[in-house]
Amino acid sequence: MVGFAGFDRSDYPGKAAMDWLKANTNFRWCGFYLAPAPSHQNTSWMDADDADFDGWGFAPIYVGQETTGPGSHSVTAAQGTIDGAAACALMLKANFDHGSFVYLDLENGPPLLTAEREYVGAWCDAVVAQGFGAGVYCSFLFAAQIKALRPNARIWAFHVRTVSQHTVSGAAFPTPDPSTSGFFGADLWQLDDEAIIPCAAAPSGHLIVDLNSANSADPSTP
Repeated sequence: MVGFAGFDRSDYPGKAAMDWLKANTNFRWCGFYLAPAPSHQNTSWMDADDADFDGWGFAPIYVGQETTGPGSHSVTAAQGTIDGAAACALMLKANFDHGSFVYLDLENGPPLLTAEREYVGAWCDAVVAQGFGAGVYCSFLFAAQIKALRPNARIWAFHVRTVSQHTVSGAAFPTPDPSTSGFFGADLWQLDDEAIIPCAAAPSGHLIVDLNSANSADPSTP
């Protein structure tokens, strides 16, 4: 199976850049950051006009509690329930229908600690209880543990070759099968990080994005 190309970046790139990417690349979908969230306060994706996204698929991202690095670190089951409900409220605010999938962002590598397992499980349960689908963005190294924890959760596995900025040329970006990411059960694969890609409509003539491949042109759909 060949995947569908997508990108994600923290800052919304603007309508002109979105239109250019849609017309000049093979991108079919993009990450959509729900905010404000505990570890992501930037609301630029939420503030964009719905008309900016005509023809795009989405992977809604909720950056909740993190175990390492910047952000909030209240990693408990109780907080997972709170954050799951908050993610669903943001999904509705961003006009995603009930049944749509939302992806909890876990930035850490292994090990998957007990507290994080409890947080993720409670978050997924709260999302499902509110009528949405639960997904988890996580390292391919413990994706199998997340899938075992909540078998119905969609997995967005990250497995990248570098986290340093580097130039990726061209307009046809890779679309490998997510099952080849290092975790066979992945539905999405972040395969490149900090890629500098051409975008004539961006002020600098380029954008810095993460490159992804998914088994759907719209990873938010049930």
